[in-house]
Amino acid sequence: MSLDFLMLFSLKYSISIFIFKMVQPRLRFCTGTLCLMTFLYSYKLWYNYLRERRKQAKGKCITDPGYEEVNNCHERALVFMHKMPRIWLDYCQFLVSQCKITRSRQTFDRALRALPVTQHPRIWPLYLRFVRNLPLPETAIRVYRRYLKLSPENAEEYIDYLRSAGRLDEAAVRLGAVVNDESFVSKEGKSNYQLWHELCDLISQNPDKVTSLNVGAIIRGGLTRFTDQLGKLWCSLADYYIRSGHFEKARDVYEEAILTVVTVRDFTQVFDSYAQFEESMIAAKMETTAEMGQDEEDDVDLELRLARFEQLIARRPLLLNSVLLRQNPHNVHEWHKRVKLYEGNPRQIINTYTEAVQTIDPMKATGKPHFLWVSFAKFYEENEQLDDARTIFEKATKVNFKQVDDLAAVWCEYGEMELRHENYEQALRILRKATAIPSKKAEYFDSSEPVQNRVYKSLKVWSMLADLEESLGTFQSTKAVYDRIIDLRIATPQIVINFAMFLEEHNYFEESFKAYERGIALFRWPNVYDIWNTYLTKFIDRYGGKKLERARDLFEQALDGCPAKFAKTIYLLYAKLEEEYGLARHAMAVYERATQAVETEERHHMFNIYIKRAAEIYGVTYTRAIYQKAIEVLPDEHARDMCLRFADMESKLGEIDRARAIYSYCSQICDPRVTANFWQTWKEFEIRHGNEDTIREMLRIKRSVQATYNTQVNFMSSQMLKATTSSTGTVSDLAPGQVGIDDMKMLEQKAQQLAAEAERDKPKPKEKILFIRSDTSRSELAELSKQANPDEIDIDEDEDDEDQGPDEVQLEQKSVPTAVFGGLKDD
Repeated sequence: MSLDFLMLFSLKYSISIFIFKMVQPRLRFCTGTLCLMTFLYSYKLWYNYLRERRKQAKGKCITDPGYEEVNNCHERALVFMHKMPRIWLDYCQFLVSQCKITRSRQTFDRALRALPVTQHPRIWPLYLRFVRNLPLPETAIRVYRRYLKLSPENAEEYIDYLRSAGRLDEAAVRLGAVVNDESFVSKEGKSNYQLWHELCDLISQNPDKVTSLNVGAIIRGGLTRFTDQLGKLWCSLADYYIRSGHFEKARDVYEEAILTVVTVRDFTQVFDSYAQFEESMIAAKMETTAEMGQDEEDDVDLELRLARFEQLIARRPLLLNSVLLRQNPHNVHEWHKRVKLYEGNPRQIINTYTEAVQTIDPMKATGKPHFLWVSFAKFYEENEQLDDARTIFEKATKVNFKQVDDLAAVWCEYGEMELRHENYEQALRILRKATAIPSKKAEYFDSSEPVQNRVYKSLKVWSMLADLEESLGTFQSTKAVYDRIIDLRIATPQIVINFAMFLEEHNYFEESFKAYERGIALFRWPNVYDIWNTYLTKFIDRYGGKKLERARDLFEQALDGCPAKFAKTIYLLYAKLEEEYGLARHAMAVYERATQAVETEERHHMFNIYIKRAAEIYGVTYTRAIYQKAIEVLPDEHARDMCLRFADMESKLGEIDRARAIYSYCSQICDPRVTANFWQTWKEFEIRHGNEDTIREMLRIKRSVQATYNTQVNFMSSQMLKATTSSTGTVSDLAPGQVGIDDMKMLEQKAQQLAAEAERDKPKPKEKILFIRSDTSRSELAELSKQANPDEIDIDEDEDDEDQGPDEVQLEQKSVPTAVFGGLKDD
């Protein structure tokens, strides 16, 4: 039975809804009434019925009785539909449109009481919009207070309304509560600092309206909380007092701010605001006096304000320096700047120096803290208070500086001060005291020990003491100082050289050489280079060839372990010694060793020196072995140059076959595409001294070398080929434009062409010469052939005696024997 009843009820309900919608609008009220009498708890019937009633009332005057009938319908509906928020919302909006303020407010309250809490968020937005539009702030405030009990996260909306309504006191209180609530999350995405900054602006700009809060305590609390925004907070506090009319309190706040901020940015904000405040005070006073007349009291007040403003501007550099020192009180440079700011005020300068040396911790100092002590003492010295300056220096020598050099600089400045005032004995006494060995010795770099126990190893102090002893002391005292420096193993090569020069000036030559020896024992290469160089030079200047064996031993000792970088100078000095005082063969042996000991980049230069000296001593024929050795060991770039010079020398000596052999050997390392100069030189040589067969052989070798390099081509050679613009003498150059002709035939044609050109260039002799004319006449060549055998010079000939070289060849160029040339007999 129950199932049949439900089915019947549903059918009747559906039919009722259908009839209500399908009937004509003017009959819907009657139909709706009949349906509702049957289904009193039908939401859809009530919703559609009320919507139709509101449509009928739309457009009528709000005083029309029809509105009240619709209201009554809503009231009847709410008897059954009081849990439906949509009915309440439609009813409230309908009442608001009728401008029934009290009834609307009461209806909103009834809705909130009737609906469950979960449905309240649907009512509150409409309710709040309604009360915000009312000209009654008190009603809206009370509604908002109720709303915030349910939704405290929307406090910012309430605060904005309070500010727009002019209720700034309650707005500040609410904003303060929000700032102090650490769990509050802004729906507008504002940070806690931004909310705090809004609070500061609100309370500082409206001191007469915000009375419920202690503004000073709030802002000072922010100073301890937001340390990165001190400038704005200090300016807000001062602005609060300015707007309150407490100008002296505002000035005190500014003074406190500029004496406590620790960043330049905060200082700039506060100082600019302070200066603007003073300017506005002056401008206000001038306007007041202009309107009301000027008397003597006003003049004094105005002068006082102007003086206060000028003093503020003048204090700015000093105040800024104070900010930087608050950032880092161990900044030596800023203390020096502070002293300069007090220039002309001796009392303040002394106080600043005193505060600086008492404040700075040498272990944390930025810069050199001993400069402050020295400057402090020099200030007294400039004011002719030497006793006070000495007192400062004495105190400075007891300070535990971070580095030994700082204390050493203090001792040196102390001594220089005494020297400036011609207290020479006092200066010596000070430096001797500084270099005295302490009761507890310590290593120079042992940071665990105080610097006073390590300063006796400071080279700076010892160097000054040595200079003073050399100028003011005796020979023995000066020598003792240098000996002590070397014994402590703190000497530098320059100190050793100075010691030796000092002994030499006093004619203690052997003592000076001993000083060099002691210095050499202290250092290794490359630091010992200067000592060796000076020592060897002085020894040679002193003894020359008298102690040759000792000099040789010194050179050998110097060259033992000498790096290739420094070997050249010593070898040249060694060779010069052998040339002037020793044996020529020893000098040649030294040069030969030098060519192997120097750096690779300097070998070419060393071989040039070797060849030049060998030619001057033994003659040019002695240089053949040197040339051969150079060609073997030097890189290709320098070997080519050696080959060309070697071949030129042989050609000048008349050894044409030797020269040709050298050219042939060098051609193997000369790519025709890159080294065109070599092949041009060889060609000119063959034109002067060769024949058709030799030119053919040269061209054959050239083709062979070029083919070899073509199979081993690389990027570098291709790039150099592009950069080379001169003729390379290849087959294509010999016969341009004749593609397809046999290469050998082209070479023969070119050889004949070269021979013909050479024949035309030479003057025609009376006797018929079958090939190229030599530089000498035929009669001279015939005479030479009678005097000497053309084959008397052997390429592989060795020198018989190293001590006695062959006779030097004085001629720059020698005639070529006729046997060298080829040709046919006269017809």
